[in-house]
Amino acid sequence: MKKTINGSVLKQMILNAAKILEINRATVDSLNVFPVPDGDTGTNMSLTLQSATKEVLACPTNKVLDLSEAITKGALRGARGNSGVILSQILRGMCNVFKTVEEIDIRTFSAALKNGAEVAYGAVSKPKEGTVLTVIRMVAETAQSIRRKCPDFETFFTEIIEAGNAALELTPTLLPVLKKAGVVDAGGKGLMFVLEGMQKAVLGEDVSGEVVVPVEKPSEGGIEHADIRSLAEIEFAYCTEFFIINLKKKTTVADIERFKEYLMSIGDSVIVIGDLEFVKVHVHTNSPGVALTKALELGELDKLKIENMLEQNRALIRKYEAEKKEMGMVSVSAGDGLSRIFKDLSVDAVIEGGQSMNPSASDIADAVQKINADNVFVFPNNKNIILAAEQAKSLVENRTIHVIPTKNIPQGFAAALAFNPELPVDENKANMIHALDAVTVGQVTYAVRNTKLYGFELSVGDIMGLDNKKILAIGKNVADVTLELVEKLRSDEEIITLYYGQDVSEEDANALRDRIQEKYPDCDIELHYGGQPIYYYYIALE
Repeated sequence: MKKTINGSVLKQMILNAAKILEINRATVDSLNVFPVPDGDTGTNMSLTLQSATKEVLACPTNKVLDLSEAITKGALRGARGNSGVILSQILRGMCNVFKTVEEIDIRTFSAALKNGAEVAYGAVSKPKEGTVLTVIRMVAETAQSIRRKCPDFETFFTEIIEAGNAALELTPTLLPVLKKAGVVDAGGKGLMFVLEGMQKAVLGEDVSGEVVVPVEKPSEGGIEHADIRSLAEIEFAYCTEFFIINLKKKTTVADIERFKEYLMSIGDSVIVIGDLEFVKVHVHTNSPGVALTKALELGELDKLKIENMLEQNRALIRKYEAEKKEMGMVSVSAGDGLSRIFKDLSVDAVIEGGQSMNPSASDIADAVQKINADNVFVFPNNKNIILAAEQAKSLVENRTIHVIPTKNIPQGFAAALAFNPELPVDENKANMIHALDAVTVGQVTYAVRNTKLYGFELSVGDIMGLDNKKILAIGKNVADVTLELVEKLRSDEEIITLYYGQDVSEEDANALRDRIQEKYPDCDIELHYGGQPIYYYYIALE
């Protein structure tokens, strides 16, 4: 019977949790309340936990302190979507308690759950009951009530998981939209898989399946500046290149190999290629003369080139500092057409992401860090990315992130259009936030499951027209639904802009524009290629 958890077990708890969540992420995704094809709660939670797993696997010790810090770091940096951010905060709160002890007993684990719930609630500006927050809170409350009477962790986990599942079943009674959709909260279900994975580690059971460590994706969107943090980190100052020709008769292939090993002892970026005819050499070293002298033992030298990388580095830093500006902008977007529009609006970097592919807090922080500006405005353009953008604030250095809470692409465009480099930061931020209310937004997509919602009975494949809160129109034809949506959204706006997605042909988009123009002859109808997935049209009325 296990009465304490050491670092080795804690490590296995995270590995098991990551495995079981990855295996079941499609199940969690399917519980998304809204029947739009962006149900990615399980995916976001899984990727967040996989990021924590990556840090855990790289942790050089099995000390509870070191593992707790690795879990926190990985989860915070990898947090994606609201569910991933909340999970990262739960883990952060728990690990802040874990790292105060060398071994975790039931009393400590109970305190950790309580702190995890409190930290998670604190991370959400308007906490809602009937969500993952309710589940972690009720699990923590049960843990507190049983911590003195539980003889071992096996009994403890059985009881808190029973309490968690009961809390999960309560979520539809606390959140009406869940009850209407006939599902429990997706984030709560994901959390229960995490706890079940931890329980299996305590019981000494494995979880079938592999941990998928996330691959870091290079940033896109035209970030041109080098990261200033890397410019000063030069260990070896001189880039040295030359050929060895007319090799001495006594020189052997083994001598060339020993020469290569010697260069590796006095520098890095070593390249030694060739044969007994000639050898090409490249090395970064602080002793180019020593490298050349050693090479002369093999033969003659030709085409020598020695560059002072320190001076090159200083020039880059001077250029970087000279080009620094007070304000920059970063936007999240999916679709090559939308990305081009953001760039045309002077947005410095576009992070690929959106519905079904939320960027992590680390993705956002890395993009911000590469913008050569003291203040960076971030446009999440999706309500499920706003929390990750806020969390990115703690991951950047020498930058201030200002999150503009854009919930969709047209709001992102409106915010970018409101930017004026001649105005101070606070005034720009106020203008951007004010601009969000000046645009009415609609979106057209398709249903991914059968459900009844907002008075509509939906079948898989039905076309849906939505505003930011609810479904306004359904049908079988994209153009007809879009036209009906415009009619329900419009009051007295004079400009209607359509951004058509990758599944809409230019011919169909032009035909729809003509229909809208005919219906509203006094309006200016604008049409742009967005190239976005999932959504046939984004609509902006101004």
